[in-house]
Amino acid sequence: MRHRLDLAEAMLCERAHLSNIDGIRQEVMDEFEIVLTQMPYVGGAASRMSDFFMRLMGFMAISRVLRRHGVSLPVIGEIERETYKAQLLTVPEAERLASGRQFMSSENQTLLREQATKSHQKEFSEDFVYDFVEPGPGDNFEFGINYKACGFCKFAARHGDKEILPNICGLDFDAYATRGIHLERTQTLAGGANHCNFRFSRLPSD
Repeated sequence: MRHRLDLAEAMLCERAHLSNIDGIRQEVMDEFEIVLTQMPYVGGAASRMSDFFMRLMGFMAISRVLRRHGVSLPVIGEIERETYKAQLLTVPEAERLASGRQFMSSENQTLLREQATKSHQKEFSEDFVYDFVEPGPGDNFEFGINYKACGFCKFAARHGDKEILPNICGLDFDAYATRGIHLERTQTLAGGANHCNFRFSRLPSD
């Protein structure tokens, strides 16, 4: 979180027109403490979704504080997405691309199928529920995931964060692109659809 705030500092001044940056940093860290106590348990290390919560919940804290200071939702989304991308790019390229290859591997797809089936057991009420999607004739993706229930949507509904939720969804594209993966998604639960349609393919290498 402190690294994110370092990366965001110039944008907070130039785009959000905030001046007391030290005060904003402290507010965000205080809000982050609150968010951590609110974060649901969805199975710990045994659940792939625990990592999503840990990586992205901090942006809930940033969004809450910036909204209190009157920053518009589009500007918040822009600052958060650029900050997240900058942070992701601090990881060496070889490491990021290796992670992307692992995600797209047949072994990981097998694991995703198993976890998707398990998600329908709804062991943890605040967790995600999703289906693995195989490509059909004419499809140009390698595999997909349809999220039928979203942990972030449940969190936002419970804690009054619905208006900032779409900004959290927007972080997904850079999270995958920096690992060499193209994400196509045309609808989200946060946007009122009955599922989020994630479709994954490999980005062409340079």
